[in-house]
Amino acid sequence: MSYTKVASALKTTTNPLRATHAQRFFRTGKGEYGEGDVFLGQSVPTLHKIAKQYRDLSLQDIETLLKSKFHEFRLTALFILVSQFERGDEKARKNIYRFYLAHTAHINNWDLVDSSAHKIVGAWLLDKDTTPLYTLARSKDLWKKRIAIVATWWFIRSGRLKDTFAISDILLHDTHDLIHKAVGWMLREAGKKDVVQLESFLAPRYKTMPRTMLRYAIEKFPERARKMYLKGLV
Repeated sequence: MSYTKVASALKTTTNPLRATHAQRFFRTGKGEYGEGDVFLGQSVPTLHKIAKQYRDLSLQDIETLLKSKFHEFRLTALFILVSQFERGDEKARKNIYRFYLAHTAHINNWDLVDSSAHKIVGAWLLDKDTTPLYTLARSKDLWKKRIAIVATWWFIRSGRLKDTFAISDILLHDTHDLIHKAVGWMLREAGKKDVVQLESFLAPRYKTMPRTMLRYAIEKFPERARKMYLKGLV
């Protein structure tokens, strides 16, 4: 197994039409969040299939994939990392967690974050000190902040909500739409576990939080309740 073989497998499955669509969908234009990202056009199932085939790739080769200019190379690298984390022992998982945080500069689009942050960072920190999440949340980097909040999805699945609410509070007035969506999404997921806690969090904040964040957070509320929140009448 080697980087060369993975790269070859990826380059033989390109789809120019899909790549053109992805360039627009992931906002790769000048001044946009994905500026400069380059797509080859493979589907996610195709990337999963290749990642499974090369799931025992070395960290050195994964690093080379992750540093690629091609978006799908980076996504495949993360699929492989997640697989290795899930199959690894404590030492391997720790190394992958550290590797992940050392390479956040290359985890630089929302799908890259959302497919991996909770499965590696969240899973590792579930029974540990979560200070690293708060450091990420207070970063000026868009993707580190998204990693921080999405990582708590693993906690939510385990019924632990306090970090989701605490990090949401830190990011409450962030200016980027991708943070509004991610925070609202995690609040919605937390509400599926405990709607009373979500309502308590929203009560003093919903009138000032970004509209998109609020809409995502209350998406599963009954229609009448949603309208009351949106009108500021709760």
